[in-house]
Amino acid sequence: MPQQEDVFKKLVSHCKEYGFVFPSSEIYDGLGAVYDYGQNGVELKNNIKKYWWDSMTLLNENVVGIDSAIFMHPTIWKASGHVDAFNDPLIDNKDSKKRYRADVLIEEQMAKYEDKINKEVEKAAKRFGEAFDEQKFRETNPRVLENKEKMEELHIRFAQALNDGNLEELRQIILDYEIVCPVSGTRNWTEVRQFNLMFSTEMGSTADGAMKIYLRPETAQGIFVNFLNVQKSGRMKIPFGIAQIGKAFRNEIVARQFVFRMREFEQMEMQFFVRPGEELKWFAQWKETRMNWHKALGLGDKKYRFHDHDKLAHYANAATDIEYEMPFGFKEVEGIHSRTDFDLSSHEKYSGKKIQYFDPEQNQSYVPYVIETSIGVDRMFLSILAGSFCEERLDDGETRVVLKIPPMLAPVKLAVLPLVKKDGLPEKAREIMDALKFEFHCQYDEKDSIGKRYRRQDAVGTPYCVTVDHDTLTDNCVTIRHRDTMQQERVPVADLDKIIADKVSMKNLLKQILK
Repeated sequence: MPQQEDVFKKLVSHCKEYGFVFPSSEIYDGLGAVYDYGQNGVELKNNIKKYWWDSMTLLNENVVGIDSAIFMHPTIWKASGHVDAFNDPLIDNKDSKKRYRADVLIEEQMAKYEDKINKEVEKAAKRFGEAFDEQKFRETNPRVLENKEKMEELHIRFAQALNDGNLEELRQIILDYEIVCPVSGTRNWTEVRQFNLMFSTEMGSTADGAMKIYLRPETAQGIFVNFLNVQKSGRMKIPFGIAQIGKAFRNEIVARQFVFRMREFEQMEMQFFVRPGEELKWFAQWKETRMNWHKALGLGDKKYRFHDHDKLAHYANAATDIEYEMPFGFKEVEGIHSRTDFDLSSHEKYSGKKIQYFDPEQNQSYVPYVIETSIGVDRMFLSILAGSFCEERLDDGETRVVLKIPPMLAPVKLAVLPLVKKDGLPEKAREIMDALKFEFHCQYDEKDSIGKRYRRQDAVGTPYCVTVDHDTLTDNCVTIRHRDTMQQERVPVADLDKIIADKVSMKNLLKQILK
């Protein structure tokens, strides 16, 4: 993995240099695991959110949106189980004084066995060439089988400990598998203990009259407590969904891997309310729909996989993650959960209010079951950048760094470049840009050579550059350059709108999901 780690370091550096992501409060030496999105980052992030929002609310006439408050009544978090059960198992290394999540240390150990297996497969593939039968090799090679057996043994033991909430067994696994602290290299571990992840604050003007409240650790509860408001005001019939995009906050002790795990992050969640007994059918359907949404971006179908949960949350009867292959391995970008009727029933109990749906077809009232799809905007952002980041060696021996971001999501869709800063070319370039800026996010650039300007646009992922030259003034044609192929073609200015719109249209991307 060292090469991939180098790529990740380059990506993090690239994000700062080209205005995608900055460390928060950097002039004050930063704030751990908090980041600000720069001028290009916020455009990409907004495009991701639009893609998700439109895919939910335009493609599904029975899905509507809300925007609930970050501050909520503290009893909500008691009802949801977060006050008592929203914990991470933490362990300290006595030598380095560093704190880790015990479950993450064990998962990383399992990933090491998987890496060893994959390396054996890669070596064999090189040795045997086209004659290589990967499936047979995986089923018969002694080293592969040995690592697979170790991984499966660890997996069974780990899953059991998680499900039992057995903190002593988690520590014992870390000791038995000789898992060392990445900093000190020692196995001098403390006991494992639970740590609640919610941030708390006080609401009220006096110390005596202040109420302890929490910054929400998820956006879902804002949907559940508004279930009846939306259902009644929108005359919604089951099945229907409520979608929401918003900030959430978790006091992550082990926050790392750039924007992958942060203390302040953004979620895109949709809760889909169904009849009891039909939830697993809808769970399967939303699994397929959500995977199609990811694959439609064209970053590579093999980069995605489902990962079923070893430990189901207290509210779930089925759960899976969609994982994307980041530079640091397959990691969760979206969770799909069958939450049963836990949330609505719990709020009914704690609030003393009836939260039920009257089903006219069945002529009875019931508490609906819920299928949740929950995706981290920041993780999605990182997966798109990781999948788009390319260093290419060109025919002339030079290299270029290019972000091959799906054109529909690219921060800047078109750069308009006058060949020189005189002879009326800047004026013509501005005229073209002024005509197109109502449709697309355009950028004007006249500084440096045309080659350097192309490289700058490649680095921010701009799919099209248009060069205005002296001939443009007579034939009203420009040279359009395509980011991914670097091919150039001469086209009439009048055709630019259609050429670009076809490639950057969100509509075409949404149609891909339904194929």
